[in-house]
Amino acid sequence: MIMHTDSDPSSAAYKKARRQHLKTTKNRTKDLDAEWTPFRAAEKRYKARFPPPDLSHVLDLTSATCDAETLASGQSFYCNGVEIKCLDMNESTSCGVGKAFAVPRVPGLVILPSFVSPQDQRRLVRWALRDHARYPNETNLDAHYILPDEGLWNAHLSSDAPLVRTRACIPGLSKTEYGNSGPRQLVSNTPADPANFQSMLHSPKPPPVPSPTVSPATPTALISKLRWANIGWSYHWGSKQYDFTKGKGHVDNEVGVICKRAVSSVNWDEVFGQTDEEGWGDEHWRSWHETYEPDAGIVNYYQIKDTLMAHVDRSEVCATSPLVSISLGNAAIFLIGGLTRDVEPTAIILRSGDVVIMSGPACRRAYHGVPRILEDTLPEHFSLKLDGEAFSSWKSFELYMQTTRININVRQVFPKGFNPGLQVESL
Repeated sequence: MIMHTDSDPSSAAYKKARRQHLKTTKNRTKDLDAEWTPFRAAEKRYKARFPPPDLSHVLDLTSATCDAETLASGQSFYCNGVEIKCLDMNESTSCGVGKAFAVPRVPGLVILPSFVSPQDQRRLVRWALRDHARYPNETNLDAHYILPDEGLWNAHLSSDAPLVRTRACIPGLSKTEYGNSGPRQLVSNTPADPANFQSMLHSPKPPPVPSPTVSPATPTALISKLRWANIGWSYHWGSKQYDFTKGKGHVDNEVGVICKRAVSSVNWDEVFGQTDEEGWGDEHWRSWHETYEPDAGIVNYYQIKDTLMAHVDRSEVCATSPLVSISLGNAAIFLIGGLTRDVEPTAIILRSGDVVIMSGPACRRAYHGVPRILEDTLPEHFSLKLDGEAFSSWKSFELYMQTTRININVRQVFPKGFNPGLQVESL
């Protein structure tokens, strides 16, 4: 069970949160929350520091208790008020790790608690920070800084690393090659599909404008500002579409293997076998064991107070194949609803090593988000010496992960057999 100091009325954290709450709500219209959609209300509730959120109705599969007969039969049961169903796992690919659970309220949502071993979790953290967040993989910082060739993390560990220069200070930089400056605009992109792919392929995708106000900074100062790193096909945040002109980036083999193993371990007949859901197109879940091939994704680096607002993934031409999400580090509250924000979302606690699979037309187009990272929830194995590992080399990663959650999520952009007609090379 997760406990927080800010839920203790006598704690300094609780008193500080209460003062901040009173200050920010002093002039708020009393009926403002009546205008919120159910999803927005849930985001506000779990994000709030005061009053502390009630987690009693949050699905927490580590607290799921039921008899062996229920687990073996595949019957549905309730955990913290949320209906879940235990799925059979394909033993040839699951490696004997845990269980798989479906959430009937969100058809296509599958959760595999503790699917990634402690050793693999630490390997993935090293990869995400040391090996991946560097050229040629684009990060959120590349728009504004000229990041070191050896990667930001490796420069951060160096005692004599120079300041990282800003892009805005480059002499003679033409502003015409960039997109519009000014406040960030909300973009509601048209869902990608085979019919509109060519028009999306050729739509303008100017690079983001370097900020004129940022200053040169040390690699250590910038590490705490790292928020995402691209995987595979390049995602263009300004248009919420893929920029295929940049070529296809590398998808790490270990990440790909874990994601494929997760998809192959699920008995999809139990998930979709009784449904007549529309929207599948030419894609079909029966072939995922052979056709699932992740080719794009993102690594998210959340600090304790970071959130991910409700959104829908509409950029992939393949709108049904599995999106596989791996959680590392501190736990988080994950919300997933329906095709509009008017659907009351299901709240789920995701812990380090958990894998979530979003699949099928309803789930892949469902609104979802992360309103809260749960502080002080880093698992013990992040601070222990594991067999065959030099602990001194891990210490810097452990310190970073104390206030961090890393999420690796990958997806398949094109349906099997679809020819996008791209004339680009892999990076």
